[in-house]
Amino acid sequence: MNAVDQPLEPVPAKKKTPERDQEGRRRLRHLELLLEVTRRMASYGTLDEVLQALVEMTTTELNAERGSLFLNDPDTNELYSRVAQGNIQREIRILNTSGIAGYVYTAGEALIIQDAYADDRFNRSIDEQTGFTTHNILCVPIKTVKGEIIGVAQTLNKRSGKFTKHDLNLLEAMTSQGTLALQSAQFIERMQAIRRQEMEFIDVVSEVTADIKLGSLLQKVMGEATRLLNAERSTLFLNDEKTGELWSEVGQGLESVQIRLPNHLGIAGAVFSSGKAINIPYAYADLRFNPAFDKKTGYFTRSILCVPIVNKHGKVIGVTQVLNKRGGPFTGEDESRLRAFTAQISIALENAKLFADVQNMKNYNEAMLESMSNAVITLDEAEKIATCNAAGLRILKVTPTQILHQPAADFFAGSNAWIQEKLKRVGETQTAELVMEAELMVGEEKLSVNLTALPLLSMEKKRIGSMLMLEDISNEKRLKSTMSRYMDPGIADQMLASGAESLGGKSVHATILFSDVRSFTTITEQLGAQGTVALLNEYFTLMVDCIQREEGMLDKFIGDAIMAAFGIPVGHDDDADRAVRTAIAMIRELWAWNKGRVNEGKMPVDIGIGLNTDNVVSGNIGSKKRMDYTIIGDGVNLAARLESACKQYGAHVLISEFTYKQLRGTYFSRELDLVVVKGKTKPVAIYEILDYHTEESYPQMIDALRHFKSGLVKYRQQKWTDAKGEFGEVLALNDHDKSAKLYIERCDHFIANPPGDDWDGVWVMESK
Repeated sequence: MNAVDQPLEPVPAKKKTPERDQEGRRRLRHLELLLEVTRRMASYGTLDEVLQALVEMTTTELNAERGSLFLNDPDTNELYSRVAQGNIQREIRILNTSGIAGYVYTAGEALIIQDAYADDRFNRSIDEQTGFTTHNILCVPIKTVKGEIIGVAQTLNKRSGKFTKHDLNLLEAMTSQGTLALQSAQFIERMQAIRRQEMEFIDVVSEVTADIKLGSLLQKVMGEATRLLNAERSTLFLNDEKTGELWSEVGQGLESVQIRLPNHLGIAGAVFSSGKAINIPYAYADLRFNPAFDKKTGYFTRSILCVPIVNKHGKVIGVTQVLNKRGGPFTGEDESRLRAFTAQISIALENAKLFADVQNMKNYNEAMLESMSNAVITLDEAEKIATCNAAGLRILKVTPTQILHQPAADFFAGSNAWIQEKLKRVGETQTAELVMEAELMVGEEKLSVNLTALPLLSMEKKRIGSMLMLEDISNEKRLKSTMSRYMDPGIADQMLASGAESLGGKSVHATILFSDVRSFTTITEQLGAQGTVALLNEYFTLMVDCIQREEGMLDKFIGDAIMAAFGIPVGHDDDADRAVRTAIAMIRELWAWNKGRVNEGKMPVDIGIGLNTDNVVSGNIGSKKRMDYTIIGDGVNLAARLESACKQYGAHVLISEFTYKQLRGTYFSRELDLVVVKGKTKPVAIYEILDYHTEESYPQMIDALRHFKSGLVKYRQQKWTDAKGEFGEVLALNDHDKSAKLYIERCDHFIANPPGDDWDGVWVMESK
């Protein structure tokens, strides 16, 4: 028998030792524990229950005083614990990089720390908050099957001895076994939270969109946006298309004020212009952020989420802006929620805005009707009086109960039946009817009225009623009748248009024009009485046309002189220019008229014109038997003095410095002198208007004006010889310039008789 065929000898069994027996029991206990973790985790449905059970099991099995399980919140980068052994019954949140738990989470490695306070990574703040003293710590990361770390588990203060490597392995195994249950519970809780948010979102939108008033709707939207996103403050801006501004009536957390800003500036303007949301985690690090509002209010903006509000047609109508989310920056989920919220409330906002616009228009129309001085009466389809404004009640001398809901045929009866006839015609033709200066009987009083009857039509052009407008012109007719007895009817019409109070004397700012015919005595001697009257009639017709074209008021004829005013009885912004343009037109018309006269062998007519602007008194002056509407005051006297001064300077149009300063237009002119007129002590600068000249009547005028201005400067500097040279240059260009000749004579006089250092260049006019 060979060795192969020999029977095998039995191998003696290894003898069990106490150590091997203890290890086996430990492994068996380990397996039982993991099975128990799986069994218990499967019986719980909520995250709170899973967390509590897992903490209890690990704490008990490891014989520790306290345990905690932290899960990571990816939205805030925080570790949070909802359940802890002992006295801590509230949620704890720490940054996922803070303390022992933060280190284990970020490093992904377990730790055994025998002396917590000796470790620099330990965060003592939780002990300080709870009053618990931590001695030793066992902390492990919680990993998924794929190796993703979702949190950390830790046990504190082993009751006997110190934490060992075996304790660490056991804690890792138990938490790994419960990871699936944790993930499932987290998913279920997240789904439940999303569902709650959706239901809450639907309830919020339903409640908010039920409000039709814009102010309260904005308040609700801001409150809900602030609450839904857990923010400190929010503002909803709507676009004002008329002004190109974003505006908001309310600001959550601020006093209720209206904010307006250009719809292209700042964060809100950028979102409105682009239609794209902006999420800024750190406001002061973003160049688009304007910190001016923070400085103004004392508020500190950390984070901003701003989304456009888009209506159903895809048009951006505003933006919603929320500030400073509590717990960290705004997330993508926050942006989605805010977008969804604003999309839902955009229709309500447009409806509320439309309602506000309609309400404003209604209030505007009612206020306008109540402020009108004319009666406005509306009738419904049944020809019953529906509304009557305050002026209508006053004119017709009725109360609302006496006129409202009355048939128009009954109210406008008897001598006023003609109104009903007009209404009937409007109903038949659907066109307006107008009656001027008609008689309306109100009780025993006869009124003179202008009546307009109009059809009222719907958007579909269907008749829904009629409207009457009554203008009481009784007072105007009486005033016009009285005024026409002593003034031009045209002036009476203007005064009536400016109000009956114009009849009283009042101070007005006006430009006065005086004109006078030169050598009129010689003309009358040559023409005789009838010829003089014919000439004046023809002359006055030309001059008055010039005045009326610029809407001046012809005050009176004084022999051959004309007095007119610009700014009376109705003022204009450019009355001084109107007066100057009139003077220029008068000279041009006169020269054209003179050409015809000379061709007919008749004597030409020359005039001088003076203008002055000042406050004057206008009103009715005279006696009870004879009254005249005219103008008086120093301003009138100065205009007359300037007209007279035209002879001395050889000028046709002289104006005072007061008129010159009021001019808006540009005219060929020159400062002529600084004078004190007779009867006055204060000097006045006078200017000559030369705009009517042609190259033929004043050759090389621009050069002459330049030399004259230079001569006047040297004259006032008492440089008589230099001044005389400049005025000589003027005469060389135009030897008919009488003013230049006048100044040459003055220079010769002062060369022979120096005036002294106190001479101020003022010339005293001795004649009127």
